[in-house]
Amino acid sequence: MFETALNEIKRGVSEIIDEKRIIELLKNYFEKGESYFVKAGFDPTAPDLHLGHTVLLQKMSLFQKYGGIVQFIIGDFTGMIGDPTGKNETRKKLDRETVVKNAKSYEEQVFKILDPKKTQILFNSSWIEKLGSSGMLELTTTFSVARMLEREDFEKRYKSGATISISEFLYPLLQGYDSVAIKSDIEMGGTDQKFNLLMGRHLQRSYGVGKEQAVIMMPLLEGLDGVNKMSKSLGNYIGVTDEPNDMFGKILSISDELMWRYYELLSSLTIVQIESLKQKVNDGSIHPKVTKENLAMEIVKRYHGDESARKAKEEFDKVHSKNQIPTDIAEFELESSVWIAQALVDCKLENSTSQARRDIKQNAVSIDQKKISDQQLQLETGEYILQVGKRKFARLKVK
Repeated sequence: MFETALNEIKRGVSEIIDEKRIIELLKNYFEKGESYFVKAGFDPTAPDLHLGHTVLLQKMSLFQKYGGIVQFIIGDFTGMIGDPTGKNETRKKLDRETVVKNAKSYEEQVFKILDPKKTQILFNSSWIEKLGSSGMLELTTTFSVARMLEREDFEKRYKSGATISISEFLYPLLQGYDSVAIKSDIEMGGTDQKFNLLMGRHLQRSYGVGKEQAVIMMPLLEGLDGVNKMSKSLGNYIGVTDEPNDMFGKILSISDELMWRYYELLSSLTIVQIESLKQKVNDGSIHPKVTKENLAMEIVKRYHGDESARKAKEEFDKVHSKNQIPTDIAEFELESSVWIAQALVDCKLENSTSQARRDIKQNAVSIDQKKISDQQLQLETGEYILQVGKRKFARLKVK
């Protein structure tokens, strides 16, 4: 059982620092029933999580099976500074109202994955605000400016003459201090967080906590394009709060190659079960589309329940396999004739008229299930079913 647990924990991981510490914690759990603390921090910079965020949550959920108590840190204090990781300019601060609102949304979403009985939701303002000015000054003495500038993104900005605020230097120190305050045994984060994660180990030594946290770094999940990391700003994301039909359709749209990456990082299936699936796909005993549908069903069930997942599959089959129109589509009305590109924007199927024109040119736009090629088409009085790609529909009435 111990070996199985360790292999599952190491699955999909990019890097582990102090694996011996993790082995020790696991052995103490299996042999003595001792629990330990697994920390991960989230800045509430947006109200909704996407599947890229849940890579960490899935691994934390696994630790809960093997004795881990998850310390889910909502960075309500640090979120008002803004994590400078990977940024080429100073990030805008969040106001308190936005931070609190987004934090509440996070709480509602994470328990779709984590076991509430084995999870501590913590706000880092509760200990950082107690530091006071003297405590904050003491914290700044634990690390030098020269060492801080060794961090890749800071180094690039410094050499280019870009602005770096003092508060940004404080961010990794404050994230590291979280590990001091809550005495974490393991901290998890993305590969882009390595500097900040190691800061926790450094500060636990500096403050004499009596232990140094191990660090687990998870890869950044690729988005629907299979190239860039999943990001709302790039539009290649699958949101945890996406409607079941959208979530199901987006997962079915990923490539067969990317599907295995999603299985590895998002599925609850074991390594052995995933390898068995791969073998069946390779020998032709199961079609890749069926395997992808099973993944989509698993993920939609996780966030919306069994019934919603079943209906999402039925709707997908109806629209894609039988080329029918979805049962429930958004309806819009316009008072006069309208240019097709503008109509697609007004019906929220496109972000801009230029993108609409590109999609028409690429044969991706249909009216009443018939492809169109005329980028200057005017829609006169009548009712139309507008479609972009395979998944986006709207019903338009022009008066």
